[in-house]
Parts: sequence; structure tokens; C-alpha cells
Amino acid sequence: MPEDPQTEVRAAWLYYMEGLTQGEIADRLKMTRLRVNRLLVEARGNGLVNITINSRLESCVRLERTLVDAFGLKDAVVVPTPANGEQIAPQIGKAAGEFVSRLIEDDPKGVFGVGWGGTLRETIRHVRPGQHPGLSVTSMMGGLTYGIELNTFEIASLFAGLWQAECHYLAAPIYAGTPQSRDTILAQDVFKAAFERIRATDIAILSAGDLSERSLLVRYGLPRDVGVDELARHGAVGDMLGQFIDRHGEAIDHPINRRAIALPLEALRSLPTVILASGGTNKAAIIAAALRARLASVLITDEDAAAAALALHRG
Repeated sequence: MPEDPQTEVRAAWLYYMEGLTQGEIADRLKMTRLRVNRLLVEARGNGLVNITINSRLESCVRLERTLVDAFGLKDAVVVPTPANGEQIAPQIGKAAGEFVSRLIEDDPKGVFGVGWGGTLRETIRHVRPGQHPGLSVTSMMGGLTYGIELNTFEIASLFAGLWQAECHYLAAPIYAGTPQSRDTILAQDVFKAAFERIRATDIAILSAGDLSERSLLVRYGLPRDVGVDELARHGAVGDMLGQFIDRHGEAIDHPINRRAIALPLEALRSLPTVILASGGTNKAAIIAAALRARLASVLITDEDAAAAALALHRG
């Protein structure tokens, strides 16, 4: 027989709000402790009670401060590394969604630039919706020629939809066939206007990729005539906006970077706020390199990745 909803609410209130023990609640409501325990379990299970832990791990807070000092960041957010590696992107995305939501709600206007990737997809799931007609969302790089939900077009569209904002795409592939064809594409008036808007970005959120098979760019976006081993031989540790950098944060001397249809990395330094949301120890080298080159002013990552990036920086 289902419990009376009022009884369940009363038991939950006495336990969570007034701090009574289960025994005290049983005496107050004239029922057994077993029944009280069942009511509290059901209250958690059906969503009547949601518990939020407001305390933050001291080790994560300490890492945040160290990252800010070491790399000259505006801010850093470090989340505990989950035991299941598949949960790293969702946990970083949750923190990034909260961070972005606060920024936009404080000043809901201007240009918001986005990259692509699994972490940004997770971020979207935790961004608070709103009505921000003064906001414009733009992709900062070209996209894949076939649709997956991690593509730049989908990422920009989903952000804009949440905020009822304008949406602008960079309607081009990630890479042109040659550096010369890239120059021809960007010389067109429509792309000149697009890059003027991208360069006016107020807040950008980007991810970074390493050279492993975990990288979406390696799996889906690299041209067939470019191999990971070749990029590694040129000193690459990973990419941002489809452009590969070495451990110092400098663009590698390889034609792939001159084929990328994206905001040039050096232009990131002039943007007011660039959020790098990326994690996993496999990305420690690219995170350290990007921060060393000041390609981001805010880092949102996990504890293990933060510690590994700092170790590389100090080494």
C-alpha cells in the first residue's frame, strides 16, 4: 500500500530540516523506525529530497589557486577525478555549465564563441536556459562535413537555443585541402565578415585534443593525408581549434596549421575570456602547453589532470 504523501513529506522535513533522528521521528509520527527509514529512502528515490554538497575538496581548491598563480589565469575550477574515466567529461561539463551560466547571467550580451567536442556537449547539458536576445553565439572553427552531435554547428546551435540568442556558423570544413585553398576561402567577403565577428568574441569556451585515439579530431577530423605520427615528429602534443602546438604552446611548423579554417591561436590572447574545459591525464601535456602560451585565461579540469599539467610545467 503506497504511503500517504503528507506522511513522507513530514518524515523528510523532520529528518533533513529539523535534524531529528529516525527514532525520534518514529516516536513523533507514531510509527516504527523501519517505516521511517523506508519513507526517507523513498523520498530520496522519487526526487522529493535532493541533497547538494556545498563543501568543496580542499585539495581541489588548493590546485585552483596554484594553477592561477603558475599560469597567470583569471580563474580555475578543479573537480575531483572520478574513478570511472568515462565520467571525466561529464563532471567537467557540469562545472563548466555552472561557470558559463554565471558569466552569461551577469552580463547577457556580446559574442559567445564555441569550439567543439565531448566536454562542450556535456557543458550544454548543465547550462541554465534564459532569454538573452542581446547575445550572439558563434562557432570559432569550421566543422565536419557530416553531422554528429559534437560538431561545431550543433554545439553553437544548442548554446544559442538555450539562450534564445542569435547563432552564427563558420560554414566551412575544419581543414582546406591546401594552405592556398584556405587563403582563397578566407578571402571571400562572407568569411571576412565571419572572422570579424569571431575576433570580437567576449567569452569563448574551447576544449583541447591530444594525439591519442581518444581525440575526436584524430578520429573524425584529420585529413587522410596527415598522420598522428607525423604530427608527433613535428613536436605536437595536441590541438586547440584544430591547430597543433608543441609543449611550449607554439604552433608546430606543419602545413596542417595553415589549412585550418579557424581563429588563429595567437588571436585567443586578445579575447577577454577564454575558457579551456578539458580533462583526463592524457590531456595534461596539451593543457600545460595551452596555458603556458596563454591561449586560455580560465581552466576547468579534473584533479589528476591539473596535477599532471602542473608537474609538466614545473619540470
